[in-house]
Amino acid sequence: MTQVITDLRLFRFRCYHDISLKLDNRAVVLTGPNGAGKTNILEALSFLSPGRGLRQAALDEVTQNSATPGSTWAVSAMLDGMRYGKIRIGTGLDPASIAKGVKKRIVKIDGDARKGQSGLTEYLSVVWVTPQMDRLFLDGSALRRRFLDQVIFNFDGAHLGRLNKYEKALRERSRLLRERGADGADPAWLSSLETVMAEAALAIAAARLITVERLQKAAIENHLHTDIFPLPVIRIEGWVERALENDPALKVEEDFKEMLRRGRPRDAMVGGAEHGTHRSDFMVWHKGHNLLADQCSTGEQKGLLMAVTLAHARLVAAERGFPPILLLDEMAAHLDEHRRKTLFEMVFSLGGQCWMTGTDKELFAPLKGQAQFLDIENAAVTASTSPATDRFIPATEKQEKEEDGTCPQTR
Repeated sequence: MTQVITDLRLFRFRCYHDISLKLDNRAVVLTGPNGAGKTNILEALSFLSPGRGLRQAALDEVTQNSATPGSTWAVSAMLDGMRYGKIRIGTGLDPASIAKGVKKRIVKIDGDARKGQSGLTEYLSVVWVTPQMDRLFLDGSALRRRFLDQVIFNFDGAHLGRLNKYEKALRERSRLLRERGADGADPAWLSSLETVMAEAALAIAAARLITVERLQKAAIENHLHTDIFPLPVIRIEGWVERALENDPALKVEEDFKEMLRRGRPRDAMVGGAEHGTHRSDFMVWHKGHNLLADQCSTGEQKGLLMAVTLAHARLVAAERGFPPILLLDEMAAHLDEHRRKTLFEMVFSLGGQCWMTGTDKELFAPLKGQAQFLDIENAAVTASTSPATDRFIPATEKQEKEEDGTCPQTR
């Protein structure tokens, strides 16, 4: 079973005021100069999954710059190929939350509001790779944790809630220790927060361990089909994860709570907590060279990132029963002709709809007849003159004035 987006609407999102794209079931290639708005469309698609999108943006950061203060944004898509027919899913900045002085995200499925973001994963999985992710193996562990957690969102919508629960308890515990000290803070209150942290940490660590194991198997399977990208060796390193591999969950939970209790004096001075799932690291090695990814060349790091991303896509297809929507931002430009053609073949073999961007349309010549091409310039989207657009229904952009700041596309 394959899911495709046949209609995409962006409302006051980044550089777009109100744009509607009518599509068929083929891949989508977005071409145009830098700064034209190509990646903004991919980012909008990434918000159709839990989390903060491919740029890790705050909710109010993606509102169109020219919009009036207090305006909302929204993204919606019509999914076709579902076992129960066509489904429209939408998300955006909740107008009611702005009125209350907070910023919350709203999710609607066929017009019905859903609590939280986890409902999105029931209908759609989105996997992406962008040039900004090239530093995944060089920057701090927080970026790699977010990468792995985003992978988990595609299988376990409740994972985001566990992360938020853990982080909230961690922040509250840190505030108490900072303001009152290890001896002055209410021990019962601290114990309660540490219990919440321990329970959530075990669930988070278990999900990460299971996902890493499955990712590794998917990476090996991909490598058996083609070796254009290096074979990654994948692990999650952290105290909780390591303990879960060796001891029963109940023992790990009690040990972690005791560790937090004993660490109160240190944490009161330094902040945070010395151990926990907020300290874990997603580690990747180049199997052929037996080197950590951060010790590999820039080209090898790009290859490892692509290998992990394609493993993620294969895993989604196997676990969910349908392939993900795959977003590849400026990936073709970094590959030679052979690797580029092989990448296209791998992507198409997954069976899902793929959205790709680039500045040079000729890089996508092998996709003529298999993809619909769109030209983007200054936030204007038009059908490409490429012969590949024989079945494409031209996109239209509406510059309607919306006075009330509502989100029509999530209705």
